Amino acid sequence: MIAFSNALLALTLLSVLLSLASHRLVALVKIMAFQGIVVSLIPLFIEQHMTMGSILMLQVMILIKGFLIPGFIYVAVKKIKIRREIEPIIGYHASLFTGLIFILVSAFIADRIHASHSLPREYVLLMITAITTLASGLFLLMARHKAITQVIGYLMMENGIYLFGTALAKQTHTQYIVEFGVLLDLLVGIMIMGIVLNNINSTFDDVDTALLGQLKD
Repeated sequence: MIAFSNALLALTLLSVLLSLASHRLVALVKIMAFQGIVVSLIPLFIEQHMTMGSILMLQVMILIKGFLIPGFIYVAVKKIKIRREIEPIIGYHASLFTGLIFILVSAFIADRIHASHSLPREYVLLMITAITTLASGLFLLMARHKAITQVIGYLMMENGIYLFGTALAKQTHTQYIVEFGVLLDLLVGIMIMGIVLNNINSTFDDVDTALLGQLKD
């Protein structure tokens, strides 16, 4: 079980690095759908005792993270007819290098947490992945112009928060209740973002959020 969970965590880190290096929006949505499914499966192989309620909640997480939210984003990408992020604030090679730095910093932080708070050794990689995913999502949010990419960065941050909850929550049910509330907020936010994207695209023929500075009362 531990070996399989470590493989899933490694795949999550790989998806983070791929998302930082990707400039095609459709590919980015697919990466996030894959990441959502993998992240949702991780507690299944980490928790020692899973109730039927917990397994049902995991299925709901997979549905929302892996299919529903990426589906909404994919529809939005198709409607605005923009295929790639052009001239990002921070280039793709620099973004990938930043992702690698995040992994190193996360390893240092996780080791400190393990030493000072007696975090189980099998949870160290989970903490590294959680911190890296959260930091990379925030980075993606700030380093890209397109609103779609920024929404994906927000989604990646939520995946990082989910992994934090998996590592630190003492009661699994509490973790999933909080996570489900966050997911509902995220789902509503993405639906609203879809409407906003349509309006931005119809007004400016682009979804670069820098164009919002041109709006006047």
